Amino acid sequence: MYMIGEILDIVSRTILISLSSLALCSLWSIPSSVLISMRDFKGKRTLLTITSSLVAIPTVTIGLILYMLLSRSGPFGYFDLLFTPFAIVIGEAIFLTPYLITFLSTSLMALGKEIKELAITLGASARQADLKVLQEGINVVLYSLAATFSRGIGELGIALMVGGNLKGFTRVLTTAIALETFKGEFELGLVLSLILILITLSINFLIIFKGYKGGELFGKSI
Repeated sequence: MYMIGEILDIVSRTILISLSSLALCSLWSIPSSVLISMRDFKGKRTLLTITSSLVAIPTVTIGLILYMLLSRSGPFGYFDLLFTPFAIVIGEAIFLTPYLITFLSTSLMALGKEIKELAITLGASARQADLKVLQEGINVVLYSLAATFSRGIGELGIALMVGGNLKGFTRVLTTAIALETFKGEFELGLVLSLILILITLSINFLIIFKGYKGGELFGKSI
């Protein structure tokens, strides 16, 4: 049975790791999504197809590959990152990359087509039109980040394989739920699951409410 302090420690660690993974993933995913959505180039459709296909890769596959890379006999074993929170952050950032790029680029393309054509018609340059799309699409970016965060915080395979579910160090909500379920502590597992669901719903409601409160959602007036 977990003490309240231990549950809070697991919750805070879960949120910190998930936010860190999202931040790391965003460093390359957001610029890539903007370029994909606003530029026409050869192979664009193929790139989007590959990216969307990578969303379906099992998390245990990513976890296994990363485990081999970070183990002592692996090429990055020297850094001693296996079974650390940073290993989970790296793994989840890799896992979230195709999801965020696919979600954000397709959303920006759908939003930007009409806005960009109108801006250019009114005399804006291509760069000014792109900036206008980004300005109008800020809620798309926020909602994409919220959806990606929800995807990451519920991840189990990577967290378990490269994190090790070490008490007080790498244990997060999903691995704690799995552990308690295996032990037959279904009530505790259910409580931890409800906490996980509440965190996810809170993040999404916050983003959606912000969009409605601002009078816009996905960059469109309501």
